[in-house]
Amino acid sequence: MNRAISKSGPTGVLGNNAALSLQAVIVVTFLAAAAAPSPLYALYRAAWGFSALTLTAVFASYALALLAALLVFGSSSDHIGRRPVLLLALVLEVGALLLFWHAQSVAWLFAARIVQGLATGIATATLNAGLVDLHRERGALVNSMAPMVGMGIGALGTSLLMQYASGPTALVFELLLVLCVLWFVLSCFLPETVAPVPDGWRTVWGSMKPAVAIPDAARATLWRVMPVNSALWALGGFYLSLGPTLARSVTGIASPIVGGSLIATLVFSSALAVLFLRGFAPRNVLVGGAYCLGIGMAVTLAGVAWHASVPLFAGTVIAGFGFGAAFNGSMRSLVLLAAPHERAGLLAGFFALSYLAFSVPAMLAGLAVGRFGLQDTVMGYGAILITLVAIALSSMRHSRQV
Repeated sequence: MNRAISKSGPTGVLGNNAALSLQAVIVVTFLAAAAAPSPLYALYRAAWGFSALTLTAVFASYALALLAALLVFGSSSDHIGRRPVLLLALVLEVGALLLFWHAQSVAWLFAARIVQGLATGIATATLNAGLVDLHRERGALVNSMAPMVGMGIGALGTSLLMQYASGPTALVFELLLVLCVLWFVLSCFLPETVAPVPDGWRTVWGSMKPAVAIPDAARATLWRVMPVNSALWALGGFYLSLGPTLARSVTGIASPIVGGSLIATLVFSSALAVLFLRGFAPRNVLVGGAYCLGIGMAVTLAGVAWHASVPLFAGTVIAGFGFGAAFNGSMRSLVLLAAPHERAGLLAGFFALSYLAFSVPAMLAGLAVGRFGLQDTVMGYGAILITLVAIALSSMRHSRQV
């Protein structure tokens, strides 16, 4: 049954365009906050003396908490409405930022990243579904672009504050706190786009067990896009956890801007791909993105092997373009296969699988760095991802559908 409701709302509720814009900037803020700690890890390691494995464990704790939130609460907004779930996510995000703000040890980082993962997981499916509720085409475009823009702003903005401002480990999170409090207030005026079911809260809290609600119409397409989607998310996880360390190793420059720029190069080129390719057929975008992803990783590995900055960043641009194209192709292939009251569940399942690929390989890479060194780990990691892309392309070549 279609439970979508009017989006116009009563007096005092934001109109569609304003609501779409607000939810877009909230997505950007959540992902900026998620990427902000990546450049700061160098400062935390210098202060507290932890290893690359611990670094990736802190990173993975965020992704695994996000995964748990998606599995348990991913479809909750389908039952109780988009707005109350988003407000809950913003409250949790404020709590995570307060933990970062006062962090005094690695244990504080773990706690902050876990709470942040829960907040982002709850928000992700809710916002993604809400954006499509408001406008199918523009909502899907924002869903594809906003996370990349947010991660780029978070990584590069934090790097700039590290370079030019005093007390960056406090200032970054103070700025994000102000934004999240503001978004909480404004979100109280968002229109509700899904009619809550009777006893919706009881339904959610009474079924506190991991579940993935993939509509039957979307299952075949989901499994077809997962190989290349797993490769692109594994690449993103590596860049956000060990990218700044890799940038310093290859370039020989210790400036935090170099590490932040490498992450920003990946995600901003991803956003450009989404923008430029939005008018093309999803299958063509997905296949083209897979090719770019594989070629870009090969060029990046050449830069790592030769300790050359130009191929490192050039390969990252190509791989980032492939990342955005393949992600956009995947999202566009899936999102319209679900009815409004099924979208949050579908997106929760999609992002749950994505964040598994985002976190687990990065954690294994951190373990491998301690045993084999950074360069050998990067070369092996990249070779595995290129192989996965080749398998995905072979599979898609033998299928007429995505």
